Amino acid sequence: MDELIDIVDEQGNYTGKTCLKSEAHKFGYFHPTVHIWIYTSTGEILLQKRALTKKVFPGLWDISVAGHIAAGEKIEVAALREVEEEIGFIIKPENLQKIGTRKHQVNHANGIIDNEFHHVFISELTVSIDKLIIQTSEVAELKLFELEILKNTAKYENVLLPEYSEYYESVFNAINSQLNR
Repeated sequence: MDELIDIVDEQGNYTGKTCLKSEAHKFGYFHPTVHIWIYTSTGEILLQKRALTKKVFPGLWDISVAGHIAAGEKIEVAALREVEEEIGFIIKPENLQKIGTRKHQVNHANGIIDNEFHHVFISELTVSIDKLIIQTSEVAELKLFELEILKNTAKYENVLLPEYSEYYESVFNAINSQLNR
C-alpha cells in the first residue's frame, strides 16, 4: 500500500517534506521506519514469514513486525499501530521499549532503493501465538524460534539475513538483558 511518509536527511533529521512511500523507494529518499522484535518470557523470538506478494524479501522469515511511519505520526504510535495491524497484538505503550535507531541503506535488484532509519523496539508477547491474527497482505505465517537464532543466522536458510548479524546480535543482547532482570 502506498502511503504518505516523512522524508529525513542522512542524519535522520526531519526535513519537513513528505512523499509517497513508492517515491521514497524510487529516488532513495531517507525515511523513518519501525522494527518491533517480540519475544516470550521463555526465551523465544516471534518471526513472521513475509507474504509472497511482498516486493522485498518475499517468503523470508523476518522481524516480528516492521513498517513505515506515516507522515506526521509519532514513532511509538507507528510501532504500536504496525503490531496491531500486522499480527493483531495490542501492546500497552509502557511495554514497548526502544533499544536504538539504525541507519540502513540497500539497493534491491528490483529497483527499490531503501534508505531508512529503523527505530528499533522490543516487547514481550503476553498472549499465546494462536491468538494472533495475521494481516495476510503482509504476513504469510508466524512462528516462535529459539532466541539463539538471532546469533546464528548464517546457519539457517531463509531465516533473517546473515549480512545483518551484528544488528540481530544487538537485539539478542537487549532481549537477553530483559529476560535476566
